[in-house]
Amino acid sequence: MSVTPWLADRSMDMDSARTLVAVIEDDPGIRELVTDLLQREGFEVHAFADAGSFFRSASTERIDCLILDVMLPGEDGLSICRTLRAARPRLPILMVSARGDDVDRIIGLEVGADDYLAKPFNARELLARVRAALRRMRADSGAAEGEHRGAFRFIGWTLSAANRSLTAPSGDIVSLTGGEFDLLLALVSHPQRVVTRDQLLDWTRGRAATPFDRAVDVQLSRLRRKIGDDPREPALIRTVRGDGYMFAVPVVRC
Repeated sequence: MSVTPWLADRSMDMDSARTLVAVIEDDPGIRELVTDLLQREGFEVHAFADAGSFFRSASTERIDCLILDVMLPGEDGLSICRTLRAARPRLPILMVSARGDDVDRIIGLEVGADDYLAKPFNARELLARVRAALRRMRADSGAAEGEHRGAFRFIGWTLSAANRSLTAPSGDIVSLTGGEFDLLLALVSHPQRVVTRDQLLDWTRGRAATPFDRAVDVQLSRLRRKIGDDPREPALIRTVRGDGYMFAVPVVRC
């Protein structure tokens, strides 16, 4: 298994400067290729062969993004993802695997990965997805958030774009992954109107999206569960067959 080669752009951008990316990959060839690729782009990279060495590392708490292989010796990538998602809900996690069918992608996204890439992958695509994940994570402090600063209120819930948090009517904070937050923000920003799946992909994943990207579908399912929206008869996020989705209740922007 190998990364598809390409001539990398050696210029360092602001996204890569001082950004720490961890790579957990047991194949030494792929681990070295990914490490070299990211380092050429200006990222700081810490690479590990298994879960044990990763969790023993002093850098675990300060990583900005994780590239995680699914099939690992000992604790597998799905288990690592669950552990990290509970501890760091906003950490961007990109899972990679030689098993690229829809079932495996959905399982990876269900346990909390923000993205899923099948091997062998193109290096340009890997970089695009890493950068897109980092931009989403930093949206709360960057100018890219722009018009979405502030808060959105709907039937007792409050979604704060300023600190990227969701507060339930009970006052409890509901934990969302970065992808789930961006999806809910896109929906509440366009309330009571139909938005297509392609629009949601573009707004939440940008150039990193692919025509068959299932992340939106999985994250919508997770969102419905977290906000108590019955998936059999959803009242908040409705599916409009053949057209897309609609956030069906009024939203007040604060």
